[in-house]
Amino acid sequence: MHFALDVCVTGNPNGWPAIQEHVVDITEKVAMPCPPHRPAPLSLHQKQREQRRVGQGGRAPPPQSSGNMAAPATSIGDKRFLIFFDFDETIVDENSDDAVVQAAPGRKLPTWLKDSFRPGHYNEHMQRVLGYMAEQGVQEDAIRSAIEKIPASPGILALFQYLRAHPRDFETVVVSDANMYFIETWLCRVGARQLFQKILTNPAAFDSSGRLVLRPHHSHNCARCPENMCKQVVVQDYLAQRAKERGHPFQRVFYVGDGANDFCPLLTLGPMDTVFPRRDYPIHKLIIESQPMVIKPSVVPWIRGEDVVDHLKKLAEDR
Repeated sequence: MHFALDVCVTGNPNGWPAIQEHVVDITEKVAMPCPPHRPAPLSLHQKQREQRRVGQGGRAPPPQSSGNMAAPATSIGDKRFLIFFDFDETIVDENSDDAVVQAAPGRKLPTWLKDSFRPGHYNEHMQRVLGYMAEQGVQEDAIRSAIEKIPASPGILALFQYLRAHPRDFETVVVSDANMYFIETWLCRVGARQLFQKILTNPAAFDSSGRLVLRPHHSHNCARCPENMCKQVVVQDYLAQRAKERGHPFQRVFYVGDGANDFCPLLTLGPMDTVFPRRDYPIHKLIIESQPMVIKPSVVPWIRGEDVVDHLKKLAEDR
């Protein structure tokens, strides 16, 4: 885990307009559909098996997904609930910044680079890591492959399927200290990109030289959060923005996370809301250790995504 363990206090609200402008710029960019995914070719055995099936009167296999499966269309202003997801060790079962190192020479970083990390400056550290990988000739295909291989957290795809089946109820957002390229690459790979209306994270894209360039999400005045992102500010800003656009707030807000930096945004949630901390992960431990009344929302720990589904079903049925 690469984040501070302290409870965050929001920064100066006067800085929010700049943050708002930056968030809009990022989210407009990610509204584009996924690029066509290049599926792995069938093996000779698979080809022979499918030829036998078709020759025996069976159906030909359906075309492989391009990663652009979308939930049925519905007005974004009609949705009753908003659900935020962290990415690393919440949606995926590993830290994507660690997983990408598998594409580095020898699948590891040199000692001098690992030792250059400073607490609270992880985004800056990852910029150096990606720069080093580019200098070593690591190409986009290798980075994409490393990210696509990250396993989903247990039951998360079942949770996505439930949300996709209830488009009139849930607006779904990622808020993560990972980066845009990693998150979109993985979501496209599993066909879930179009489930998410927004991805609030650190911008990242390949430049003309083939280097993955990472930038901080925003600047803020919270002394307890990493310099590139205060999730409490991000969540507050998004809730205010959507309430203004919709003309009313969401009935309930949900937050699914695992890390210590997911504790900070919980301070913005109210008693009608719910936080789903991954059981025995840092956020869960911080909630247990927090003083009474610090956390206002209901707390429902999860081990598998189905634990979240079970709770959402009960609330969705309560009209």
